[in-house]
Amino acid sequence: MFGRIREAWGRSRATGRMEGTSGRDPRSHNLFEAAAAYVSACVDDDQERIDEAADRVSPEALSFGVNELACRAVIPLARERDESPRDVARALLGLPAA
Repeated sequence: MFGRIREAWGRSRATGRMEGTSGRDPRSHNLFEAAAAYVSACVDDDQERIDEAADRVSPEALSFGVNELACRAVIPLARERDESPRDVARALLGLPAA
């Protein structure tokens, strides 16, 4: 039974490697690059670039990347302002202080 699982796993990995070499730019699948492209396109209100960035990775990966970008942006901003990340995030979103 385990032999069949290993065999199926090996076939799926080999197929994935072959599909991955189909001439696409491997960097286009980087979730952080996709997240940065998505956020910058949203700021510019460029729907074409938004769609392009959203198509690079899965919705879950894009969500993770955007979340990571937000965290990495709020933390240094909070340090610069000498405020808590919570207060900075709420201020950036236009929410009242908690």
